[in-house]
Amino acid sequence: MKLKRVLQYAHELMEDTLQEGDIAIDATCGNGHDTSHLCNLVGTKGHVYAFDIQSQAVENTKKRLKENQVEERATLIQQSHHKIEDHVPYSHLNKLQGAIFNLGYLPGGDKTVITQPDHTIESVTSILHYLQPGGLVVLVVYHGHPGGEEEKNALLELVKGLGQKDYSVLQYGFINQKNNPPFIVAIEKK
Repeated sequence: MKLKRVLQYAHELMEDTLQEGDIAIDATCGNGHDTSHLCNLVGTKGHVYAFDIQSQAVENTKKRLKENQVEERATLIQQSHHKIEDHVPYSHLNKLQGAIFNLGYLPGGDKTVITQPDHTIESVTSILHYLQPGGLVVLVVYHGHPGGEEEKNALLELVKGLGQKDYSVLQYGFINQKNNPPFIVAIEKK
């Protein structure tokens, strides 16, 4: 067996969860890698809602989706992920099967624009409310930047408090790497 890198494992978790026709959220679309992957998983009958506060991220994602010919499977929203209920139709929220986050800043972008702990907690809480049984939320936690430690701590406090009767919560990451290596928090709704 070979240990999987964090992003590879995040994608595998989504592959094990999503199928044709599902509804998914990319809470931080960044450069569009996760959005494109989710679009492939939900197929032509499913839909992905992708959020980011930065116009550069939305444009990067739009370009990647077009290159991969899956742009019709996604709705791109330039807004914080804590505004999910304002932008995803209720009929789709009630069918939500999966969501993915990459917490931190846009790779190749402005490193001072970061995800915020209060927005992340509000977003995760909202998504868990709507998530279908068997659904999954995957958070890739980058915390080696100013503000990252606070967000990591707030998130870990939230997920440790989730009742084990209703949720299974996994933490996956390499603990012998330098410079605050990223890790995954995966939340499965029972």
